[in-house]
Amino acid sequence: MRHDRGMKKLLRLAPLLAPLLAQAALAADVPMSADDFDALTLGKTYYYGADGRAYGVEEYLPDHRVRWSFLDGKCQDGHWYEDHGLICFVYDTSPDDPQCWSFFHGPGGLVARFANNPQSTALYEVENSTEPMMCLGPEVGV
Repeated sequence: MRHDRGMKKLLRLAPLLAPLLAQAALAADVPMSADDFDALTLGKTYYYGADGRAYGVEEYLPDHRVRWSFLDGKCQDGHWYEDHGLICFVYDTSPDDPQCWSFFHGPGGLVARFANNPQSTALYEVENSTEPMMCLGPEVGV
């Protein structure tokens, strides 16, 4: 009996909820602005996955500075900027090769789609933290 009342209530609310759910689905496909991206990421470290595996980690620092690693302890410093609705990253190791992404709010957190190759797999947030990422010191010797 109780189940039937709950189902009837849900059916009455469905027409009211449908537009809200549709709006939420559309919002998920709208890329974040640079201001929204900065507000979300500044001072945090994001761990990303792709295809069910760990992919990399990025620390978002003041003044649009970043530090990236493929989880191997080797870190690349760089910065990000907005370009025509994309968030583009330039790293010290390849200053002439910007890596541009669209960032979205996904069901499990931040989702990034690589604009330079739309066929590539999206990255997704696995975890975020306020702890800085770990980088190994410079390699010494030959």
